[in-house]
Amino acid sequence: MKLVIYLVSSVLFTASLSYAGNESWDSADWTRNFKLPIGSTRENIYEVSEAEFAKLKHNGYLHALQYPVTVTGLLVPIEPLRDFLEADEKNPLRRLVAKIAKKRVGFSSVQEMYDWIGLNPYNDNEEVSGIYQIPYPGGEMPDFPMGVTIMNTKKGKGLTFSCATCHTSNLFGKSVMGLTNKRVRANKFFHMAKQTVPLIPSKIFQVGTRATEEERLQFRRTKYNLNSIGAIEPQVLGLDTSLPQVALSLARRKNDEYATKSKFLEKFPRRNALDHFVADSKPAVWWNLKYKTRWLSDGSIVEGNPIFTNFLWNELGRGTDLKELESWMQNNTEKIRELTAAAFSTKAPRWTDFFDASTINLSSAKRGEKVFEKSCAKCHGSYEKAWNLENAEELSEVDILATVKVKYHEKTPVKNVGTDPQRYQGMQHFADRLNELKISKWMKTKVEPQEGYVPPPLVGIWARYPYFHNNSVPTLCALLTKVENRPKSFIQGPAVDKESDFDSECVGYPVGKNIPKEWLKDKDAYFDTSKPGLRNTGHTKMFLDKNGNEIYSVAEKKDLINFLKTL
Repeated sequence: MKLVIYLVSSVLFTASLSYAGNESWDSADWTRNFKLPIGSTRENIYEVSEAEFAKLKHNGYLHALQYPVTVTGLLVPIEPLRDFLEADEKNPLRRLVAKIAKKRVGFSSVQEMYDWIGLNPYNDNEEVSGIYQIPYPGGEMPDFPMGVTIMNTKKGKGLTFSCATCHTSNLFGKSVMGLTNKRVRANKFFHMAKQTVPLIPSKIFQVGTRATEEERLQFRRTKYNLNSIGAIEPQVLGLDTSLPQVALSLARRKNDEYATKSKFLEKFPRRNALDHFVADSKPAVWWNLKYKTRWLSDGSIVEGNPIFTNFLWNELGRGTDLKELESWMQNNTEKIRELTAAAFSTKAPRWTDFFDASTINLSSAKRGEKVFEKSCAKCHGSYEKAWNLENAEELSEVDILATVKVKYHEKTPVKNVGTDPQRYQGMQHFADRLNELKISKWMKTKVEPQEGYVPPPLVGIWARYPYFHNNSVPTLCALLTKVENRPKSFIQGPAVDKESDFDSECVGYPVGKNIPKEWLKDKDAYFDTSKPGLRNTGHTKMFLDKNGNEIYSVAEKKDLINFLKTL
C-alpha cells in the first residue's frame, strides 16, 4: 500500500512540476507590475555570479546561432537540397519547381541561397575583440553563415534557421549580435516555400535529389506542416511579417487550447484582416531588452519572458504541433534560460569601433546633449556621459565619449507620436487568440493591443538606421525635420563601405544623387513611403513650435546628431 501511495505521489509531483509554470527555474520578474529602478539594467537578468553569467551567455549565443527547438516544424533535408540547387535545368525537380513558381530557380548553390536570404558571416575571432567575438558552434569557424542550423534528426540532417538570421547584421565588415538585419529575406523565403513545396510529390523530390527514404519522409513532414502556415511577403527588404504569419497560421488551426491542426481549415482558413492589412515592422535590437519591462515595438507583450514569445511565434509560423512545442519548452528550460541571458546581455556597437573619435566634435556633442535633454529625454531617457565625470580630463578621446549610465523608465511606456499606426493596429487581429492558448498560459505571457509604440532607449542609435518601427526614415537628418521634407523613397543597401554606403554626417543611408548606382538594381530594397504601413509620418512635435515651424537651427540639429553618435 505504501508503495502504491509513493508511486501515485511521485506521478502527481512530476505532473505538478510540468504544469506549475516556470517559477522553479526562471527567477526573473516578468509581471506587468515589475519596475526597473531608474539607472539600473537587467543585463544580468538572473542576477547570477560572473562565472555563471559568462557560461549562460556563451551557451545562449550558441542557441541564438544554432536553433535549439528540435521539434520545429520546418526542416529541409540539406544534402538533397544541395543536389537540387547544383543540378542543371534539365533536372525534373528543377523543371517542376520552375513550372510551379513560373520562373527559374534563382540559386545554383546553397551559398547563393544563403546570400540571397541575407545571412551574415561569422567574424574571425583572431582579428576582432569585445562584442564582435561571437562564439563558433563546435569551437571552429563554420563553413556556413550565422543563422544556418543543420539539425541532426532520425530522418537525416535538416536545414532550418535560427534567431541570428534576423538578429545579426554585418556592419562595415563586422557582424554584430543583436543588431537588426537590414537586408533579410527570411519571410520571403518562407513564402516561396509555402507556394511551391506543398505541390511537390515526395517521390519526385526523392528522384530529383537522390534523397534517402528517411530524407523523403523529412521532406513529407515539412510539406504537411506548410499546409498549416499562412505566409505573407514583406512590403520591402528588411521588414518582418511575423504578425500576419502568426495570425494567418492560427486561422488554419482549430480554436481549441492547443490550436490543433485541421485539414479543413488548412484548405478553408478563417478570415483574418492581416491577410491584406499591412503590419510590417523591423526586428528590434536585442541590447535594449535590458532596459525594458514590456516587449515588441508596440509594447503589447505586457507580461512574460520575450524569448517564450519568440519560440511560440516562430513555431506557429513553422507549422509545429503546440503540444510538442510545450513539451520541448518544459524539458529544455535551461536552454531558454541561457538564450534569455544572452539576449539581455548583448551590447551595442560604438561609433568609435568604426570611425575615429575625431569625427565627433566634442564641443558640438556637449551642446547636443542639452538639446537632447530638452526635446528627447522625456520619452527616450537620459544618458550620463563620461565627459561630465570629475576625471574627464584624464580620459582618452574614445573613453570620454562613452555613456556611463542609461536612465530609462521604471516601466516601459507606450506613446503615440503620429508614426504609421498599422503595426500596432495589427495586433488586435490575433491577440485574444494567443492569450487563449494553453501554452501561453503556461508561459504566463499576456498580449494586449496598444495605441502607439515604445519610445525605445537610443543606445547604439547611430547603427540602427533606417529609423522608426517600419524603417521609413533613412537618416537622423530626415528624422529631425518636417514630414514633407523627408525623403519619399530611398534604397536600403548593404553596409560594406563606410564611405559610399553610409552618410556619416546625417547618419544613415545615402539618399538622392548619393545612392550608389549598383543599389538601384535591387528592387526588393526600394522603399516607397507612400505605401500603407510604410508611411514616414509623425515624431515631429518635439522639433516644431505650435505654428509648425522648426525650433532648432541647422547647427543645433548637427549638435544633436553629434550627441546621438556617442550613444
